Amino acid sequence: MVVVLGAVMSILDVTVVNVALKHLSEDFDAPLETIQWVATGYTLALATVIPVTGWASARFGTKRLYMLSIALFVIGSALAGTAWNAESLILFRVLQGLGGGMIMPAGMTILTQAAGPQRVGQVMSIVGIPMLLGPITGPILGGWLVDDVSWRWIFYINVPIGVVSLVLAARILKRDEPQPAERLDFLGLLLLSPGLAALIYGLATGAEKSDFGRTDVLIPTVVGAVLSIAFVLHALSRRNANPLIDLRLFKRRSVAAASGTMVLFACAFFGAMLILPLYYQTVRQETAFAAGLLLAPQGFGAMVTMPIGGKLTDRVGPGRVVLIGLAVVVLGVAGFASQLTVDASYWALGAALFVMGLGMGMTMMPTMSAAMQSLTHDEVPRASTALNIIQQVAGSIGTAFIAVLLASELEKRGLSSGGAAQTPAPAQIPPEALAKIFERMADAFQTTYWWSLALLTLAFLPALVLPRRKPAPVDAAEGTRVDAPMPMH
Repeated sequence: MVVVLGAVMSILDVTVVNVALKHLSEDFDAPLETIQWVATGYTLALATVIPVTGWASARFGTKRLYMLSIALFVIGSALAGTAWNAESLILFRVLQGLGGGMIMPAGMTILTQAAGPQRVGQVMSIVGIPMLLGPITGPILGGWLVDDVSWRWIFYINVPIGVVSLVLAARILKRDEPQPAERLDFLGLLLLSPGLAALIYGLATGAEKSDFGRTDVLIPTVVGAVLSIAFVLHALSRRNANPLIDLRLFKRRSVAAASGTMVLFACAFFGAMLILPLYYQTVRQETAFAAGLLLAPQGFGAMVTMPIGGKLTDRVGPGRVVLIGLAVVVLGVAGFASQLTVDASYWALGAALFVMGLGMGMTMMPTMSAAMQSLTHDEVPRASTALNIIQQVAGSIGTAFIAVLLASELEKRGLSSGGAAQTPAPAQIPPEALAKIFERMADAFQTTYWWSLALLTLAFLPALVLPRRKPAPVDAAEGTRVDAPMPMH
């Protein structure tokens, strides 16, 4: 519960704030391009701090790091609620991001080390709940707070949750045991943190502008990619005894297969889910609050299968569970893509979303479990950090890829590339012409979902290599797997 509280707070915050961006633009009398940095600044802070989490966990202890990250997040939230202009809000959101970036990897490390390989699937299903429900409940909560209370409460609401999390963490989490200090890989940090930040910024800006050829998009994207590649070469160098992220872990089949599955799944699924609220708000003319409610069936589906998927992962191995989950997700996306028309039944769309949620609950966290189950106690912090980085980057790539596809499909149908984010004004357009515009927009969304489905099916290839048996037992005295190689000194 301590870890879930922290995860809920950090993940909800992202989706809640996204709903309020337009309102913040009006309240601060600032252009939307400036207010967009309220979200972008937070994401870049996440990307900057995540790489150092693995080293900090080993150096200072996971409990201390987890409590520090929550404290930074709470302080940033309280300050953001008092913001007096757009610039101050962006600054406080960056402070939030510095804390929020460490919450998930540190929390996953705590759970994985406490559970051991035999129960990783079950604890991963627990921490997966906020990861799945955040994007669904966030728009609902954010819409209500912005419309009926005050935008400041989308930040203030984090303060009591964070305080309770800190108190419980101090009382419940196991006391940190000091370990020999590892030397921080400064060169790796100088390469990876700005590299990830530049790469994610370039992808996010390119998706927002629907143009990746712009100078202000191309330069940070290329610089970020070059720095990230340089880090990979640096981390794999034999002269680097303690790399910031231990990429040698990916030589293990289970870790590599889980990472490949996660990249393809995150690119296809999260990119597609990002444009779904857009379909409801533009094609169907729904409010942000109503669009959030219409996404709820996916969360209910995930709630049904996530505990089941966790237990099955521990009993029969993650490979079989993930393959079943992927098949169910593909069925849901196919049903969704085939009926995403201008007048599709909300009941039919809700049923397809529910099926997608069923598959999601048996795919994402079992995939994470497949990587974690093969690791020893001391390897978990670095692996948790690496997997969170992969998820962040894959989500950004998927978002950019799907956004570009949608913009391209809109342009093919005679709509502007900004049409995805712009709703035609009904009062200014004759009903017959307006109906044709909505029909072309719906067709563009539908075609984009078919592309997403094609990308999703590729995830079956690495998923076929995932372990199909339950993990080996742990030696309680040593804290390592029974079949793990003995350390050499």
